[in-house]
Amino acid sequence: MTAINLQVEEKSDRLDRYLSEELPDLSRSRIQQLIEQGHIQLNDKVCTSKKIHLKAGDRIILEIPAVQPLQLVAEHIPLDILYEDDQLLIVNKPAGLVVHPAPGHPDGTLVNALLAHCPNLPGIGGVQRPGIVHRLDKDTTGAIAIAKTDLAYQHIQAQLKAKTARREYLGVVYGAPKTENGIIDLPIGRSPQDRKKMAIIPIEQGGRSAITHWQIQERLGNYTLIHFQLETGRTHQIRVHSAKIGHPIVGDPIYSSGHSVGVNLPGQALHAWRLRLQHPVTEDWIEATATLPHTLMTLLEILRRR
Repeated sequence: MTAINLQVEEKSDRLDRYLSEELPDLSRSRIQQLIEQGHIQLNDKVCTSKKIHLKAGDRIILEIPAVQPLQLVAEHIPLDILYEDDQLLIVNKPAGLVVHPAPGHPDGTLVNALLAHCPNLPGIGGVQRPGIVHRLDKDTTGAIAIAKTDLAYQHIQAQLKAKTARREYLGVVYGAPKTENGIIDLPIGRSPQDRKKMAIIPIEQGGRSAITHWQIQERLGNYTLIHFQLETGRTHQIRVHSAKIGHPIVGDPIYSSGHSVGVNLPGQALHAWRLRLQHPVTEDWIEATATLPHTLMTLLEILRRR
């Protein structure tokens, strides 16, 4: 357990905002979680309200519990490798494969498979999520990059932050958008009604900037195949943005009405189709394209026949 003592020097903002400015190494969501769990004392009393406004002279004690390391076990799970060298690996993730262990998914994840494939991975980027620089939802398929060295980890993370790496997706949505393309610029945060869902949340209420570019690839009657390009990488970004503009991803169990399309989909019809990034050592551009999964190909064939 680590304790941090702070004293407010002048009338300030909400507690969570003040702490996120004072402690840049902690994310706003992590700070809010610590507040909710009772790890913050304000003037010697436990405070569980992130919205409380601070005044000059207020004393804050923040206790950060030690991270419980995950017991990561190497598992021989087949990987569909799109690109590999001594610095990085790009794999085509199937539906149903969770990226890293978490409560409810202690094993059988992409990380477990990677540890068997790359025995040196545990130290890369911290042991909690070795080598993972970005993520895909459990039932989203397609290209995901994994760093095999700390240099690659830092380099790819910097590319994602600077928006020089390009992540392109293909998804089938309900309905027919009126225009051929567009940009969705709406901030995303954790839903206050359902903590398992993300939602459009104003930035002043804790949402984070989220920008998705989209373009129609193919019109399929009352369905549409759309090419998405991410400018930011928020949790469930494409799924939340698509639902917000009235065209949710087909088969999405959380953000769409879920009526059947006649194909047994494992989850949302969303695929990380192409990933373009700069090699951390040679600085050459690498482009990996992940073939569409069988279920998505079948869905498109059926919709075309209709």
